[in-house]
Amino acid sequence: MFDWIQNFADWLIYSIFNIGADTHLGTALNFFVYDTIKILILLFFIVFIMGIVNAYFPIERLKEYLHRKKLYGLEYFFASIFGAITPFCSCSSVPLFIGFVQGGIPLGVTFAFLITSPLVNEVAIAMFLGLFGVKATLIYAISGILLGSIGGWLLGKFNLEPLLSDWVKKILDNKINHAEYEEEEKQTFYQRLPEITNAAWDIVKGVLLYIIIGIAIGAAMHGFVPENFFHTYLGGGQWWTVPLAVIVAVPMYANAAGIVPIIQVFVAKGVPLGTAIAFMMATVGLSIPEATMLKKVMSLKLIAIFFGVVTIAIILSGFLFNLIL
Repeated sequence: MFDWIQNFADWLIYSIFNIGADTHLGTALNFFVYDTIKILILLFFIVFIMGIVNAYFPIERLKEYLHRKKLYGLEYFFASIFGAITPFCSCSSVPLFIGFVQGGIPLGVTFAFLITSPLVNEVAIAMFLGLFGVKATLIYAISGILLGSIGGWLLGKFNLEPLLSDWVKKILDNKINHAEYEEEEKQTFYQRLPEITNAAWDIVKGVLLYIIIGIAIGAAMHGFVPENFFHTYLGGGQWWTVPLAVIVAVPMYANAAGIVPIIQVFVAKGVPLGTAIAFMMATVGLSIPEATMLKKVMSLKLIAIFFGVVTIAIILSGFLFNLIL
């Protein structure tokens, strides 16, 4: 779906700027161009769609439905399943997170999606199956979905809505007031379309700087951090290698499909598979670029709580993987 963006990034960096594809700078710049265009398109499209949804299904009606219907926690599982079938990395998932919050989805359910989406996708599952077999693939996929479900449920119990940024609260207040107005003033879709489009563009402009900074950090990490560093310090089977793998992975930035081949090299170099999977989950599920983007929609306290819960869950998963794999 995004091949044309990759072709454009290749043409721009390697042909127009004449920077070699085998250089650190070329790799970083190519990554930056590709992800910037892709994420901005995703952000506008998703917020635009959510604007249409909000126009016909007001935010308060959606909230009332989710609170009125007793789903017995399945809403977290469904959100995680949806996250697993969407082929997005952590930074690409942020636009969806904004759209979900804008649409009035409970924060815990939204977190379930945000956790699972970068961890598990169909491309990574296919690659995992070919490289590590059925058992490891099932453990990877099921654990990623459960991690999102349980993490979302736990975060949902903390009543974290007050820790959303003032920018998001203002959007939500405006959506509520606007929904009430539209309930009284029945407008056609074409009458609403310009306002929906302008609102979507305003949101894109509001997070643009954070997106560019976040992707720039990720591109630098992607292009310049050497793999040998991780081989050296994660090759042993000591207990502390799993927490270390998670900690050193946080500054990294890659999607699951991009990191799986690196995990194969780790395992070939003697890194335990459980430690390698924990590293992969932390790389795709926790990253400094993601935190930078989330700063626009969350307070620092909320980001710290989110990262803390997911970090602990990934470390525990890594220990479990090493025991059963």
